Amino acid sequence: MAETAARRTGRLAVIAGSGMLPVFVAEAARAAGENPFVFRLKNEADQRFEAFEGVPIGVGDMAGLSALLKAKGIGRVVMSGGVRRRPHFGEIHVNLRSILKLPSALRTLLAGGDDAVLTMVIKLIEAQGVDVVGAQEIAPGLLATTGPLGAHRPSDEDRRDIQAAAKAAEVLGRLDVGQGAVSVGGRIVALEGVEGTDRMLKRVADLRSEGRISSRRKGVLVKLCKPQQDVRADLPTVGLSTVAEASHAGLAGIAVESGRALIIERDAMLAAADAAGLFVCGIDLGLPGELM
Repeated sequence: MAETAARRTGRLAVIAGSGMLPVFVAEAARAAGENPFVFRLKNEADQRFEAFEGVPIGVGDMAGLSALLKAKGIGRVVMSGGVRRRPHFGEIHVNLRSILKLPSALRTLLAGGDDAVLTMVIKLIEAQGVDVVGAQEIAPGLLATTGPLGAHRPSDEDRRDIQAAAKAAEVLGRLDVGQGAVSVGGRIVALEGVEGTDRMLKRVADLRSEGRISSRRKGVLVKLCKPQQDVRADLPTVGLSTVAEASHAGLAGIAVESGRALIIERDAMLAAADAAGLFVCGIDLGLPGELM
């Protein structure tokens, strides 16, 4: 028990992938009195972290990560941001603490779904003697709350689309495929795959321009946390680009799971959604018969 307590009071490290989320997590940690160390994932992290101590590191460099965790007195790690590619075999460098997990780790990296891969990565990091914590623990202000978040509210038709897309997103999540679905007029027109939300929404825009999707009905994007997902990594995230792509796709709005989804640059995002006439809302799957 004493060892666990010591770990949890150690220095915090942020493993930074792509996007703005790692920046907000690091800034929230500093605002709370932390001195976060930032591991910038090579070929993934696309933001600048000059204000923080840190180093670049390869996605599969577990041996290098372990040495730095010890050298910097790190006891907690938060994983944030996107990772577009899995490491090649030659990029994987392990140490004694993780070598026993190597066969199963390699199988998962090669063939597992995103959730399986993230679970394996968490286990490998924890094998180095640190705790993995969720971004929402460091930056709770990013979590979506229940109900309309901007100036616009979903109509009755939008609510039906939310119900339909939420059901599809839940099934998709159980299959460990993706987190998002789009419903137009009660019909599921797109499911998120490995391409991510923004590229899925580009597909919706293309389908609408081709006449494959009704121009009379708008539709809704819903993003949910996978039912089996470890919430310490890869919570559904929406931001300015989500609003831009949803607007381009002709949608009426965006719904995310309250308490289990992150909103990046909230004020700017909601202002953009208001200007585009889109609603943004948090839905509660635990409410019987209603979502919000």
